Amino acid sequence: MNVPKNLKYTKEHEWVRIENKVATVGITDYAQSQLGDVVYVDVTTVGDFLEAGDTFGAIEAVKTVADAYMPLSGDVVEMNEELEAAPQLVNQDPYGQGWIIRINISNPEEISGLLSPEAYGKLI
Repeated sequence: MNVPKNLKYTKEHEWVRIENKVATVGITDYAQSQLGDVVYVDVTTVGDFLEAGDTFGAIEAVKTVADAYMPLSGDVVEMNEELEAAPQLVNQDPYGQGWIIRINISNPEEISGLLSPEAYGKLI
């Protein structure tokens, strides 16, 4: 499994790339491999403030639907519009073009609660 060293992770298999006070979020390579072929990404929370742990959307695969969880509290400011026409990007490039949302982080202290790449590697 691919676990990039420059990202943070959650126990729910989301990855987080933090740049200033903005977090880009997607699901991990492990998560997409467990889901199978992603056919739809549903995010209806753009513009909403959500707490860490809240559901920000759902990822529909051929065999199942999985909730996607906020890794950090903040405002959901953007959804990856490319996923509407090409949800398979989540499978093909989970850490790049397959990102799902961007968050304006409201509580930077929560970052310390995210998993390191090493800790996430042990989890999976």
